[in-house]
Amino acid sequence: MEQPDILPGTTPAGPRLAGQMALPDAGIGAEMLARQRLDSFTHARLWKNPCGFAARFNYLALRYNQPLYGWVAERFGLARIEFVVIYSLALQDGITASEIASSTAFPKNTLSRAVNRLIRIGLVLRRTDMIDRRQQFLSLTPAGCAIFEEALPRFVALEEEMLAPLSLVERETLSALMAKVVLAMFHGDTEQPPRGD
Repeated sequence: MEQPDILPGTTPAGPRLAGQMALPDAGIGAEMLARQRLDSFTHARLWKNPCGFAARFNYLALRYNQPLYGWVAERFGLARIEFVVIYSLALQDGITASEIASSTAFPKNTLSRAVNRLIRIGLVLRRTDMIDRRQQFLSLTPAGCAIFEEALPRFVALEEEMLAPLSLVERETLSALMAKVVLAMFHGDTEQPPRGD
């Protein structure tokens, strides 16, 4: 199965970064989604599948990830994993490559190569901890931030387009149910994520 690394926020409307991004162009999401007719095999795979939830979740993840990471590769010359590093550091500055690997389920050696390339091309900085020299914290450079800020409206626009059939109440319900499923993957001491601003 494709790794569903849908990154935008924990609310149905995506990341709440008020003042940090332009509003997405409503047409971009529809253009990227490229709707198709539902053929008989896809119908069977999504609704007659004993693992139907996983099949539908994976289908949505593919329809989200493929156009976006294709655009990222074309626009910035970055592989998917490289942009995942940039996106991760935009969400939380000063984390380690191991933390990103653990959260995204990318293999550590693959992620390490991506980080090294991003450092080499000037999009990420690495800082060694003065106390524990094995710890290396990552940050975006201004050039890395600029790429994130240019790309984010497209990620938000496609998410908005995918959620367009749902009312606000349905979005909140879906978000709460997905949060419940996701949180069940962690130890029982995990708290509910904070609600959107």
